[in-house]
Amino acid sequence: MTLKKKTSTKNPPILSHEFVIQNHGDIVSCVAMLFVVGLMVQVTSPLAYMFIALHHNVTSTVQDTSYGVPIEVLRYTYGAKDACAVFFYFLICIVMHAIIQEYILDKFSKRLHLSKSKQSKFNESGQLLFFYVISFLWAGDIMFRENLLLNLSSLWLNYPHNSMVFTLKFFYIIQIAYWLHCYPELYFQKVKREEIISKTLYPTLHLVFIIGAYLLNFTRVGVVLLSLQYLAETFFHAARLIYFSDKSENGRKGGYTLANIAFVVARLLTVTITVLTFWYGLALSTATALDFETGNFNTEVIRIGSLTIISILQAWLMWNFLTFYLRYIKEKSSGKQRPKPTATRKSNKTVQDRITKAKKKREEQKQKEDDDLPEVDQNTKKNLRSRPAAAAQKAK
Repeated sequence: MTLKKKTSTKNPPILSHEFVIQNHGDIVSCVAMLFVVGLMVQVTSPLAYMFIALHHNVTSTVQDTSYGVPIEVLRYTYGAKDACAVFFYFLICIVMHAIIQEYILDKFSKRLHLSKSKQSKFNESGQLLFFYVISFLWAGDIMFRENLLLNLSSLWLNYPHNSMVFTLKFFYIIQIAYWLHCYPELYFQKVKREEIISKTLYPTLHLVFIIGAYLLNFTRVGVVLLSLQYLAETFFHAARLIYFSDKSENGRKGGYTLANIAFVVARLLTVTITVLTFWYGLALSTATALDFETGNFNTEVIRIGSLTIISILQAWLMWNFLTFYLRYIKEKSSGKQRPKPTATRKSNKTVQDRITKAKKKREEQKQKEDDDLPEVDQNTKKNLRSRPAAAAQKAK
Protein backbone atom coordinates (compact mmCIF):
# COMPACT_ATOMS: atom_id res chain seq x y z
CA MET A 1 0.00 0.00 0.00
CA THR A 2 1.13 3.52 -0.79
CA LEU A 3 0.19 6.29 1.54
CA LYS A 4 -0.83 9.61 0.01
CA LYS A 5 0.02 12.83 1.70
CA LYS A 6 -2.93 14.80 2.95
CA THR A 7 -3.31 18.01 0.94
CA SER A 8 -5.11 20.97 2.38
CA THR A 9 -8.39 21.61 0.58
CA LYS A 10 -8.91 25.00 2.18
CA ASN A 11 -9.54 27.78 -0.30
CA PRO A 12 -8.38 31.33 0.45
CA PRO A 13 -11.08 33.70 1.73
CA ILE A 14 -13.15 35.47 -0.92
CA LEU A 15 -11.81 38.89 -1.98
CA SER A 16 -8.52 38.25 -0.20
CA HIS A 17 -5.24 38.96 -1.98
CA GLU A 18 -4.52 35.28 -2.53
CA PHE A 19 -8.03 34.66 -3.88
CA VAL A 20 -7.75 37.52 -6.39
CA ILE A 21 -4.29 36.39 -7.52
CA GLN A 22 -5.38 32.77 -8.04
CA ASN A 23 -8.63 33.62 -9.83
CA HIS A 24 -7.80 36.94 -11.53
CA GLY A 25 -8.27 35.45 -15.00
CA ASP A 26 -11.83 34.31 -14.23
CA ILE A 27 -12.70 37.56 -12.44
CA VAL A 28 -11.50 39.77 -15.29
CA SER A 29 -13.17 37.55 -17.92
CA CYS A 30 -16.49 37.94 -16.08
CA VAL A 31 -16.07 41.73 -16.11
CA ALA A 32 -15.32 41.65 -19.86
CA MET A 33 -18.35 39.45 -20.48
CA LEU A 34 -20.56 42.13 -18.93
CA PHE A 35 -19.70 44.43 -21.84
CA VAL A 36 -20.36 41.68 -24.41
CA VAL A 37 -23.70 40.79 -22.83
CA GLY A 38 -24.52 44.50 -22.67
CA LEU A 39 -24.55 44.59 -26.49
CA MET A 40 -27.52 42.22 -26.50
CA VAL A 41 -29.66 44.43 -24.26
CA GLN A 42 -31.23 47.44 -25.93
CA VAL A 43 -30.86 49.71 -22.91
CA THR A 44 -27.15 49.04 -22.32
CA SER A 45 -26.04 48.46 -25.94
CA PRO A 46 -24.94 52.10 -26.56
CA LEU A 47 -22.76 52.05 -23.45
CA ALA A 48 -21.27 48.64 -24.24
CA TYR A 49 -20.72 49.64 -27.87
CA MET A 50 -18.67 52.62 -26.70
CA PHE A 51 -16.21 50.25 -24.98
CA ILE A 52 -15.98 47.53 -27.64
CA ALA A 53 -16.07 49.38 -30.97
CA LEU A 54 -13.68 52.00 -32.37
CA HIS A 55 -14.89 55.58 -32.57
CA HIS A 56 -13.99 58.95 -34.11
CA ASN A 57 -14.50 57.68 -37.64
CA VAL A 58 -14.36 60.04 -40.63
CA THR A 59 -15.27 59.42 -44.26
CA SER A 60 -12.83 60.41 -46.99
CA THR A 61 -13.31 60.26 -50.76
CA VAL A 62 -10.57 58.47 -52.74
CA GLN A 63 -10.23 58.02 -56.49
CA ASP A 64 -10.41 54.34 -57.48
CA THR A 65 -7.42 53.50 -59.71
CA SER A 66 -9.07 50.52 -61.43
CA TYR A 67 -12.38 52.09 -62.44
CA GLY A 68 -11.60 55.80 -62.16
CA VAL A 69 -14.62 56.57 -59.96
CA PRO A 70 -14.58 58.20 -56.53
CA ILE A 71 -15.21 55.84 -53.62
CA GLU A 72 -15.76 56.52 -49.94
CA VAL A 73 -13.20 55.09 -47.52
CA LEU A 74 -13.89 54.87 -43.79
CA ARG A 75 -10.98 56.20 -41.74
CA TYR A 76 -10.46 57.07 -38.10
CA THR A 77 -8.90 59.78 -35.98
CA TYR A 78 -8.27 59.73 -32.24
CA GLY A 79 -10.27 61.20 -29.39
CA ALA A 80 -11.43 60.84 -25.79
CA LYS A 81 -13.58 57.77 -26.49
CA ASP A 82 -10.45 55.78 -27.29
CA ALA A 83 -9.87 55.48 -23.54
CA CYS A 84 -13.00 53.29 -23.29
CA ALA A 85 -11.74 50.95 -26.01
CA VAL A 86 -8.32 50.81 -24.36
CA PHE A 87 -9.95 49.80 -21.05
CA PHE A 88 -11.96 46.96 -22.61
CA TYR A 89 -9.01 45.51 -24.53
CA PHE A 90 -6.88 46.00 -21.44
CA LEU A 91 -9.18 43.46 -19.77
CA ILE A 92 -8.91 41.16 -22.78
CA CYS A 93 -5.09 41.28 -22.56
CA ILE A 94 -5.23 40.16 -18.91
CA VAL A 95 -7.52 37.26 -19.85
CA MET A 96 -5.28 36.20 -22.75
CA HIS A 97 -2.23 36.42 -20.48
CA ALA A 98 -3.88 34.02 -18.01
CA ILE A 99 -4.93 31.61 -20.79
CA ILE A 100 -1.43 31.44 -22.33
CA GLN A 101 0.10 30.97 -18.89
CA GLU A 102 -2.23 28.20 -17.76
CA TYR A 103 -2.70 26.17 -20.93
CA ILE A 104 0.69 26.55 -22.66
CA LEU A 105 3.55 27.83 -20.52
CA ASP A 106 2.74 25.96 -17.30
CA LYS A 107 2.65 22.63 -19.15
CA PHE A 108 6.10 23.21 -20.66
CA SER A 109 7.67 24.53 -17.46
CA LYS A 110 6.53 21.42 -15.51
CA ARG A 111 8.44 19.19 -17.92
CA LEU A 112 11.61 21.28 -17.72
CA HIS A 113 11.78 21.34 -13.88
CA LEU A 114 13.19 24.86 -13.70
CA SER A 115 14.11 26.83 -10.61
CA LYS A 116 11.95 29.76 -9.49
CA SER A 117 14.17 32.43 -11.07
CA LYS A 118 14.46 30.54 -14.36
CA GLN A 119 10.75 29.75 -14.37
CA SER A 120 9.84 33.45 -14.03
CA LYS A 121 12.15 34.30 -16.94
CA PHE A 122 10.71 31.43 -18.97
CA ASN A 123 7.15 32.67 -18.38
CA GLU A 124 8.13 36.26 -19.19
CA SER A 125 9.80 35.28 -22.46
CA GLY A 126 6.91 33.02 -23.42
CA GLN A 127 4.32 35.74 -22.90
CA LEU A 128 6.34 38.38 -24.74
CA LEU A 129 7.16 36.03 -27.62
CA PHE A 130 3.45 35.50 -28.35
CA PHE A 131 2.83 39.24 -28.29
CA TYR A 132 5.88 40.17 -30.38
CA VAL A 133 5.18 37.61 -33.10
CA ILE A 134 1.53 38.67 -33.46
CA SER A 135 2.40 42.38 -33.39
CA PHE A 136 5.21 42.00 -35.94
CA LEU A 137 2.97 40.11 -38.38
CA TRP A 138 0.19 42.65 -37.84
CA ALA A 139 2.56 45.59 -38.41
CA GLY A 140 3.95 43.87 -41.51
CA ASP A 141 0.44 43.51 -42.94
CA ILE A 142 -0.24 47.22 -42.31
CA MET A 143 3.04 48.29 -43.93
CA PHE A 144 2.34 46.08 -46.94
CA ARG A 145 -1.21 47.38 -47.45
CA GLU A 146 -0.19 51.03 -46.93
CA ASN A 147 2.92 50.62 -49.13
CA LEU A 148 5.28 51.85 -46.42
CA LEU A 149 8.13 49.43 -47.13
CA LEU A 150 8.81 50.14 -50.78
CA ASN A 151 7.93 53.85 -50.55
CA LEU A 152 9.78 55.33 -47.58
CA SER A 153 8.82 58.85 -48.59
CA SER A 154 5.24 58.04 -47.54
CA LEU A 155 6.47 58.24 -43.93
CA TRP A 156 6.68 62.04 -44.18
CA LEU A 157 4.75 63.01 -47.33
CA ASN A 158 1.23 64.42 -46.89
CA TYR A 159 1.76 64.99 -43.17
CA PRO A 160 -0.27 65.25 -40.92
CA HIS A 161 -1.40 61.62 -41.10
CA ASN A 162 -4.45 62.31 -38.96
CA SER A 163 -6.68 59.70 -40.63
CA MET A 164 -6.03 56.00 -40.10
CA VAL A 165 -7.47 52.83 -41.54
CA PHE A 166 -9.26 50.48 -39.16
CA THR A 167 -6.33 48.04 -38.80
CA LEU A 168 -3.86 50.82 -37.99
CA LYS A 169 -6.04 52.42 -35.33
CA PHE A 170 -6.90 49.04 -33.81
CA PHE A 171 -3.18 48.17 -33.79
CA TYR A 172 -2.38 51.21 -31.65
CA ILE A 173 -5.31 50.55 -29.30
CA ILE A 174 -4.10 46.99 -28.68
CA GLN A 175 -0.51 48.16 -28.20
CA ILE A 176 -1.50 50.67 -25.53
CA ALA A 177 -3.81 48.16 -23.83
CA TYR A 178 -1.15 45.44 -23.75
CA TRP A 179 1.59 47.56 -22.20
CA LEU A 180 -0.87 48.95 -19.66
CA HIS A 181 -1.83 45.43 -18.58
CA CYS A 182 1.81 44.80 -17.57
CA TYR A 183 1.33 46.95 -14.43
CA PRO A 184 -1.41 44.88 -12.72
CA GLU A 185 0.45 41.73 -13.79
CA LEU A 186 3.17 42.71 -11.33
CA TYR A 187 0.60 42.25 -8.54
CA PHE A 188 -0.77 39.01 -9.99
CA GLN A 189 2.74 37.55 -10.30
CA LYS A 190 3.78 38.62 -6.78
CA VAL A 191 6.81 40.56 -8.00
CA LYS A 192 9.14 41.71 -5.23
CA ARG A 193 9.41 45.41 -4.43
CA GLU A 194 13.05 45.64 -5.41
CA GLU A 195 12.22 44.24 -8.87
CA ILE A 196 9.29 46.57 -9.63
CA ILE A 197 11.41 49.38 -11.09
CA SER A 198 13.23 47.09 -13.52
CA LYS A 199 9.98 45.32 -14.48
CA THR A 200 8.12 48.58 -15.23
CA LEU A 201 10.92 50.26 -17.21
CA TYR A 202 10.30 48.65 -20.59
CA PRO A 203 6.47 48.90 -20.49
CA THR A 204 6.79 52.58 -19.61
CA LEU A 205 9.21 53.25 -22.47
CA HIS A 206 6.93 51.46 -24.93
CA LEU A 207 3.89 53.39 -23.71
CA VAL A 208 5.65 56.75 -24.02
CA PHE A 209 6.77 55.97 -27.56
CA ILE A 210 3.42 54.50 -28.74
CA ILE A 211 1.19 57.17 -27.18
CA GLY A 212 3.51 59.91 -28.47
CA ALA A 213 3.38 58.56 -32.03
CA TYR A 214 -0.41 58.11 -31.78
CA LEU A 215 -1.20 61.61 -30.46
CA LEU A 216 1.32 63.49 -32.64
CA ASN A 217 0.11 61.75 -35.83
CA PHE A 218 3.44 59.98 -36.44
CA THR A 219 1.57 56.69 -36.79
CA ARG A 220 3.25 55.57 -40.02
CA VAL A 221 6.83 55.92 -38.83
CA GLY A 222 5.73 54.52 -35.47
CA VAL A 223 4.53 51.26 -37.06
CA VAL A 224 7.81 50.83 -38.95
CA LEU A 225 9.97 51.44 -35.89
CA LEU A 226 7.83 49.16 -33.71
CA SER A 227 8.12 46.35 -36.26
CA LEU A 228 11.93 46.60 -36.11
CA GLN A 229 11.90 46.60 -32.31
CA TYR A 230 9.52 43.65 -32.13
CA LEU A 231 11.54 41.63 -34.65
CA ALA A 232 14.71 42.00 -32.57
CA GLU A 233 12.83 41.14 -29.37
CA THR A 234 11.30 38.07 -31.05
CA PHE A 235 14.75 36.64 -31.76
CA PHE A 236 15.94 37.41 -28.23
CA HIS A 237 13.05 35.78 -26.38
CA ALA A 238 13.06 32.80 -28.76
CA ALA A 239 16.76 32.31 -27.96
CA ARG A 240 15.97 32.61 -24.27
CA LEU A 241 13.36 29.86 -24.49
CA ILE A 242 15.81 27.67 -26.40
CA TYR A 243 18.35 28.27 -23.64
CA PHE A 244 15.94 26.98 -20.99
CA SER A 245 14.59 24.03 -22.99
CA ASP A 246 17.57 22.87 -25.10
CA LYS A 247 20.38 21.04 -23.29
CA SER A 248 22.84 21.16 -26.20
CA GLU A 249 25.21 24.09 -26.61
CA ASN A 250 24.65 24.40 -30.39
CA GLY A 251 21.05 25.55 -30.06
CA ARG A 252 21.90 28.09 -27.37
CA LYS A 253 24.81 29.63 -29.27
CA GLY A 254 22.92 29.76 -32.57
CA GLY A 255 19.84 31.36 -31.01
CA TYR A 256 21.76 34.08 -29.19
CA THR A 257 23.95 34.76 -32.24
CA LEU A 258 20.88 35.45 -34.38
CA ALA A 259 19.38 37.56 -31.59
CA ASN A 260 22.53 39.68 -31.31
CA ILE A 261 22.69 40.26 -35.07
CA ALA A 262 18.99 41.20 -35.17
CA PHE A 263 19.43 43.59 -32.23
CA VAL A 264 22.33 45.48 -33.84
CA VAL A 265 20.64 45.63 -37.26
CA ALA A 266 17.40 46.89 -35.68
CA ARG A 267 19.27 49.68 -33.86
CA LEU A 268 21.02 50.80 -37.05
CA LEU A 269 17.83 50.72 -39.16
CA THR A 270 15.88 52.55 -36.44
CA VAL A 271 18.40 55.40 -36.30
CA THR A 272 18.56 55.56 -40.13
CA ILE A 273 14.78 55.74 -40.60
CA THR A 274 14.42 58.24 -37.74
CA VAL A 275 17.02 60.58 -39.23
CA LEU A 276 15.50 60.30 -42.73
CA THR A 277 12.00 61.02 -41.42
CA PHE A 278 12.52 63.71 -38.79
CA TRP A 279 15.69 65.44 -40.00
CA TYR A 280 15.21 65.40 -43.80
CA GLY A 281 11.64 64.41 -44.68
CA LEU A 282 9.51 66.37 -42.22
CA ALA A 283 11.87 69.35 -42.48
CA LEU A 284 10.42 70.02 -45.96
CA SER A 285 7.03 70.92 -44.47
CA THR A 286 7.89 72.39 -41.05
CA ALA A 287 5.04 74.33 -39.42
CA THR A 288 5.61 77.58 -37.55
CA ALA A 289 3.14 76.77 -34.77
CA LEU A 290 1.01 73.91 -33.49
CA ASP A 291 -2.29 73.41 -35.30
CA PHE A 292 -4.64 71.28 -33.18
CA GLU A 293 -7.54 71.51 -35.63
CA THR A 294 -5.66 69.87 -38.50
CA GLY A 295 -3.42 67.79 -36.22
CA ASN A 296 -0.19 69.31 -37.53
CA PHE A 297 2.54 68.97 -34.87
CA ASN A 298 5.47 69.23 -37.25
CA THR A 299 7.19 72.12 -35.51
CA GLU A 300 10.93 72.32 -35.23
CA VAL A 301 10.88 71.73 -31.47
CA ILE A 302 8.77 68.55 -31.69
CA ARG A 303 10.64 67.28 -34.73
CA ILE A 304 14.12 67.72 -33.22
CA GLY A 305 12.87 66.57 -29.81
CA SER A 306 11.45 63.35 -31.26
CA LEU A 307 14.68 62.69 -33.16
CA THR A 308 16.76 63.29 -30.02
CA ILE A 309 14.63 61.10 -27.76
CA ILE A 310 14.60 58.15 -30.17
CA SER A 311 18.36 58.46 -30.83
CA ILE A 312 19.15 58.59 -27.09
CA LEU A 313 16.94 55.56 -26.50
CA GLN A 314 18.76 53.58 -29.21
CA ALA A 315 22.14 54.64 -27.82
CA TRP A 316 21.08 53.56 -24.32
CA LEU A 317 19.93 50.15 -25.58
CA MET A 318 23.18 49.69 -27.49
CA TRP A 319 25.23 50.73 -24.46
CA ASN A 320 23.47 48.18 -22.25
CA PHE A 321 24.02 45.54 -24.92
CA LEU A 322 27.75 46.24 -25.22
CA THR A 323 28.40 46.49 -21.47
CA PHE A 324 26.58 43.21 -20.85
CA TYR A 325 28.60 41.28 -23.41
CA LEU A 326 31.90 42.88 -22.48
CA ARG A 327 31.30 41.88 -18.88
CA TYR A 328 30.31 38.39 -20.02
CA ILE A 329 33.48 38.01 -22.13
CA LYS A 330 35.64 39.30 -19.28
CA GLU A 331 34.15 36.82 -16.80
CA LYS A 332 34.54 33.99 -19.30
CA SER A 333 38.19 34.82 -20.03
CA SER A 334 39.03 35.16 -16.33
CA GLY A 335 37.44 31.77 -15.69
CA LYS A 336 39.63 30.18 -18.39
CA GLN A 337 42.84 31.68 -17.04
CA ARG A 338 42.37 30.15 -13.62
CA PRO A 339 44.14 26.74 -13.55
CA LYS A 340 41.91 24.13 -12.05
CA PRO A 341 44.66 21.89 -10.57
CA THR A 342 45.88 24.67 -8.23
CA ALA A 343 43.43 23.60 -5.57
CA THR A 344 44.66 20.00 -5.69
CA ARG A 345 48.28 21.14 -5.68
CA LYS A 346 47.69 23.26 -2.63
CA SER A 347 45.91 20.42 -0.90
CA ASN A 348 48.76 18.00 -1.74
CA LYS A 349 51.32 20.46 -0.41
CA THR A 350 49.43 20.88 2.84
CA VAL A 351 49.18 17.09 3.29
CA GLN A 352 52.91 16.64 2.69
CA ASP A 353 53.74 19.44 5.11
CA ARG A 354 51.60 17.81 7.76
CA ILE A 355 53.29 14.42 7.24
CA THR A 356 56.80 15.89 7.48
CA LYS A 357 55.84 17.86 10.58
CA ALA A 358 54.47 14.70 12.22
CA LYS A 359 57.66 12.77 11.40
CA LYS A 360 59.82 15.52 12.90
CA LYS A 361 57.75 15.51 16.06
CA ARG A 362 58.09 11.72 16.38
CA GLU A 363 61.85 11.88 15.90
CA GLU A 364 62.18 14.68 18.42
CA GLN A 365 60.06 12.75 20.94
CA LYS A 366 62.19 9.60 20.46
CA GLN A 367 65.35 11.64 20.89
CA LYS A 368 64.05 13.06 24.16
CA GLU A 369 63.20 9.56 25.41
CA ASP A 370 66.70 8.33 24.53
CA ASP A 371 68.33 11.25 26.30
CA ASP A 372 66.48 10.43 29.51
CA LEU A 373 67.88 6.84 29.54
CA PRO A 374 71.39 5.98 30.79
CA GLU A 375 74.21 5.46 28.29
CA VAL A 376 74.04 1.61 28.38
CA ASP A 377 70.33 1.58 27.62
CA GLN A 378 70.80 4.18 24.86
CA ASN A 379 73.38 1.94 23.12
CA THR A 380 71.18 -1.17 23.34
CA LYS A 381 68.20 0.76 21.93
CA LYS A 382 70.28 2.00 18.99
CA ASN A 383 71.45 -1.58 18.29
CA LEU A 384 67.86 -2.85 18.31
CA ARG A 385 66.79 -0.13 15.83
CA SER A 386 69.73 -0.85 13.50
CA ARG A 387 69.01 -4.62 13.27
CA PRO A 388 65.96 -4.37 10.96
CA ALA A 389 67.90 -2.09 8.58
CA ALA A 390 70.87 -4.51 8.46
CA ALA A 391 68.55 -7.47 7.82
CA ALA A 392 66.94 -5.60 4.94
CA GLN A 393 70.34 -4.89 3.35
CA LYS A 394 71.39 -8.59 3.62
CA ALA A 395 68.10 -9.66 1.98
CA LYS A 396 68.83 -7.35 -0.94
